[in-house]
Amino acid sequence: MSTLLLINPNTSTSVTDLMAGVMRPLLGEDVELVKVTARFGASYIASETAYAIAAHAVLDAWAAFVAGGGRCDAICIGCFGDPGVAALREAAGVPVMGLAEAALREAAARGLHGIVTGGAAWRPMLERFAAANDLQQGLEGIHVVEKSGVELMQQPDGGAAEILGALQAAIGPGTAALVIGGAALGGIAKQVAPRVPVAVIDSVQAGARWAAAALAGTDPHAASRDAGVRWTGLSGELSEVLGRAG
Repeated sequence: MSTLLLINPNTSTSVTDLMAGVMRPLLGEDVELVKVTARFGASYIASETAYAIAAHAVLDAWAAFVAGGGRCDAICIGCFGDPGVAALREAAGVPVMGLAEAALREAAARGLHGIVTGGAAWRPMLERFAAANDLQQGLEGIHVVEKSGVELMQQPDGGAAEILGALQAAIGPGTAALVIGGAALGGIAKQVAPRVPVAVIDSVQAGARWAAAALAGTDPHAASRDAGVRWTGLSGELSEVLGRAG
């Protein structure tokens, strides 16, 4: 039995539960899915400030899990934007991936692709993320609706109508795939895909597919830890676990 740790950098447990429900059917019966929610930060990440705090919250959530005796074989960061992914790869010593990188790599394998997500602040944030992680090739555009993912989730149809309209508007002459990005938008793809004439990739499902591959031993990311670092002002668990890793 292998263990996947799903870390939700948002503090909304409803979003954690939604992601776990979307991911569980895509994982084998020999995979245990453990979910944890950030202990501090924004209820839903939709700004630069919330994103910056979320990177710390991801490390803190992992450390609390480990300090409590938890162990895992891979970690998925449940946010389309992957806060803290590089730091956690360095610290955790197991394969780590975020929803954005997982989904964009899937989309790039199909050809020209775009992103549809919620929250106006995400456009420049995702542009920077794609550039920093060499994920720009084939990326035609980032299309956002004004409402955040959690606001869309709270609509009677779960935001499906607004996401469908954005997907249809995002299709260009050569578009092969569109990514629906957002932790709270997990599961919408199955509602809207039949009305979209290109491949639709659900970022939460992409995270689960990555995890299945990682747990089968095909993840390329290696850990590289710093030694001899002294920490000040961190939670007890985070100080302990980082010290142990070093």
